[in-house]
Amino acid sequence: MDFIGTIRLVFRTLLARKGRSFLTILGIVIGVAGVIIIISLGAGAQSLILGQVLKLGSNLLSVSPGGGDANGPPSAVYGVTVTTLVNSDADALRSKTQVPHAVAVNAMVRGPATVVWQNKNVDTNFIGTDSSYPDVVSFAMKEGLFINQQEAGGNANVAVLGSTVADELFGGTGVDPIGQIIKIKNSSQSQPGGVPLRIIGVVTPRGSSFFQDNDDQVFLPLTIGQEQLLGVHYLQAINIKVDLADNIEQTRADVTRVLNQNHHILRAVDADFTVYSIADAVKVLSTITDALRLFLTAMAALALIVGGIGILNIMLATVAERTREIGLRKAVGATNGAVMRQFLIEAGVLTFLGGVIGIIIGAVISFIISLVMKSLGYDWQFVISITSVLLAVGVSILTGVIFGLYPALKASKLNPIDALRYE
Repeated sequence: MDFIGTIRLVFRTLLARKGRSFLTILGIVIGVAGVIIIISLGAGAQSLILGQVLKLGSNLLSVSPGGGDANGPPSAVYGVTVTTLVNSDADALRSKTQVPHAVAVNAMVRGPATVVWQNKNVDTNFIGTDSSYPDVVSFAMKEGLFINQQEAGGNANVAVLGSTVADELFGGTGVDPIGQIIKIKNSSQSQPGGVPLRIIGVVTPRGSSFFQDNDDQVFLPLTIGQEQLLGVHYLQAINIKVDLADNIEQTRADVTRVLNQNHHILRAVDADFTVYSIADAVKVLSTITDALRLFLTAMAALALIVGGIGILNIMLATVAERTREIGLRKAVGATNGAVMRQFLIEAGVLTFLGGVIGIIIGAVISFIISLVMKSLGYDWQFVISITSVLLAVGVSILTGVIFGLYPALKASKLNPIDALRYE
């Protein structure tokens, strides 16, 4: 029998046993769909996370209090407050002669707060900052103005609302927020009634990043945040926007040198601050997401192996069930190679069909998940790579061939006389 005839025989045989054929390919369908979904979700999650980081800009540096070295002060340990960054550090970094590639330098503190307007209370977060904040973070004003440098350093009682806070306070009231007086309270402050602030602006909606609402914030002058809300004289972070991404490392070195001079630090291990870049975060996040995708893909590959074992069991049962048929074929002239080829093609067809169905199911589920994530406001990309499709189909066919080889060999070696006598 030629190859085309063998293919026809294989399809007739599979169609005659639809239920068994479906159960045989089910494991492959689940495994392949799992591979497609995991690779797609991994790519989508990676694009979401890296996209959120890159939204901040690839040319940003951030200085945090506390040394990054194991011998230095803790950088961010729960219950430990590090007070090594102060306002004069930010002023020194603004010097063009000291840090020539710094376009903007922003000092900030932040914390939870409750905003009160008339009879409405909104729990939110405050950021005490200076006029450079919009230049570093890159956002626009919906109405009004942001805090200027004189207001930021002069204890001016002004505030800028994120769009979420503005909607919760003034939505549906018909009142223009600009010029309204609010009170802001924090558990650390000494004024129990809150600090009165006049609203001078509302920020254009910015959406979410890292599962946080960037619009659920109130911006106020740095000195108000430090002295009246937190009761401190230190900074929680200094952010620096560099003119070009190529100048990041040079600027990092300049920042380190200036702060070492300010803090009288002679050895790197004694540093009481840490300088991070967005590029550092991208590298770390890429490594983590790649490792996670590899692990999950390995788990999905186990499902393919389970599906292959199912094919092995079904094919062995098929050989036993069709022993007389095999004996008859061999008695009328079928060679061992022809019988073996038939069973191998059956296994290959089953796994190929399972692979195709698995790809379709996996792609549909991945697409639905991407739609759900986008509806929740996340920048989730639907990604189905040709590589993952070819990998899934190739592995599924290879699984069928490997696990179908032993039953095919067993069928080809049957003695035709014994096979015809088989009951």
